[in-house]
Amino acid sequence: MKKVRVRFAPSPTGGLHLGGVRTVLFNYLFAKSQGGDFIVRIEDTDQTRFVPGAEAYIFQCLEWCGLVPDESPIHGGPHAPYRQSERKAIYRKYAEKLVAEGKAYYAFDTPEALEQMREQYKTAENPSPQYNHHLRQYMRNSLTLPTAEVNELLNNGTPYVIRIKMPADETVTLTDMIRGEVSFQTSQVDDKVLLKADGMPTYHLAVVVDDYLMQITHAFRGEEWLPSAPVHVKLWEYLFGLAAMPQWAHLPLILKPDGNGKLSKRDGDRLGFPVFAMDWTDPKTGETTTGFKERGFLPDAFVNMLAVLGWNDGSEKEIYTREELLQHFSLDRVHKGGAKFNWEKAQWFNHEWIKQTDASLYAETVKAIFKTHHITVNDDAYFIRVLNLVKDRCTFLPDFVEQASFFFTAPNVIDIEAIKGKWNEQQQQFFEALVAAFTAITDWEHDAIDAAFKQTAEAHQLKAGQLMLPLRIMLVGGKFGPGVLDIATMIGKQATIERIQHVLTLL
Repeated sequence: MKKVRVRFAPSPTGGLHLGGVRTVLFNYLFAKSQGGDFIVRIEDTDQTRFVPGAEAYIFQCLEWCGLVPDESPIHGGPHAPYRQSERKAIYRKYAEKLVAEGKAYYAFDTPEALEQMREQYKTAENPSPQYNHHLRQYMRNSLTLPTAEVNELLNNGTPYVIRIKMPADETVTLTDMIRGEVSFQTSQVDDKVLLKADGMPTYHLAVVVDDYLMQITHAFRGEEWLPSAPVHVKLWEYLFGLAAMPQWAHLPLILKPDGNGKLSKRDGDRLGFPVFAMDWTDPKTGETTTGFKERGFLPDAFVNMLAVLGWNDGSEKEIYTREELLQHFSLDRVHKGGAKFNWEKAQWFNHEWIKQTDASLYAETVKAIFKTHHITVNDDAYFIRVLNLVKDRCTFLPDFVEQASFFFTAPNVIDIEAIKGKWNEQQQQFFEALVAAFTAITDWEHDAIDAAFKQTAEAHQLKAGQLMLPLRIMLVGGKFGPGVLDIATMIGKQATIERIQHVLTLL
């Protein structure tokens, strides 16, 4: 039995959409659950769309997600090079072979001639005419020109492309691992360009040749590639035989929250959520688009959220570790229909993962966030204790700044108005006495603080419960945070007393 080999083949043209990461994830889970290899191949044949820095960014995203390839331009491997631009010399012989066998042809049409064709043959029923089995007979190509003229054009260096010659009326069928048997009529498919005028292959030729040479056994990609499938099936048939063709799986789209169309970056901008894995800065415009990482997602939460967008194991389970995903994942449980992206649900996943993960595993990331807010952390063990204490209250990692900064520095903003509403002389005297009681404590720990607090309240004929809110605001600045006495215990005696005294001067 052949070793499973799958590939992710992105174009380095910009940010990595969460749909792309999900394609990586499904490839990765399938390969690793089968003891196979996961390959990343960069499809950079369209040099007009190439964006500097985009390739490095893709690998940074995969590293953050923990989806590291076995072979790639960075990791090397036995089938290098893994950038299609570096494999340019490989493709021409396959395109020429197709021409020689009458399965492709040279086309010498200028851009103006192509535009004229689209205008001339446009009808109400066919508003976008294609270069296909019908219209190719009216165009300037090696099927319509005499052989001598074709040879003269080639010898003179006249620009040309090589197009596949799609059959006129044939049914092409493939078995999709998700959708079952899918059929296409070749009469509805145009003669795709295989080799461009600059000698670069198009995706259609390169993907087939590279999948063959790299021994890819399974090809998973988004369902938007389904219309191109008949071209690829014919190329496999013509070049290598259908027996060599990998098994296909066309993954469902990730849809807008309302289910109306594919989720785009524009939707994220409009509705206020990320769609890229990590921050992406467009080198042309300088515009930065926020990613899930920078928004404060844990990679495990991001991966878990993506896994269940269009897949489940048949149970009600929603939280999966990576080990559980590898154990449970199977393509036959991937849905055929698109999956709506739900931002509230995505936040829920991250909140659950922050709660369930020991804070030591994300402490360094949070520490870096604290640093940007000029909060210094000197004691890592104390820092982790604080994070574990407040993590239930955090949806994103930056939330720790609000929920935990007061453990390290006195609050800058204090909600004095929330105290003033019920403030009176009796409470003023209570807190002044509480400062004295706290000052007298020699062993600053929770039970001693609790006892001093209750005894002072009783002495002033006040209920301890009604004093907790003002104390909380004095210590943290607002109506939030974990147990008040837990806070006092952790920030220490001096800080507790200083913060009470400071607020008393404001009242």
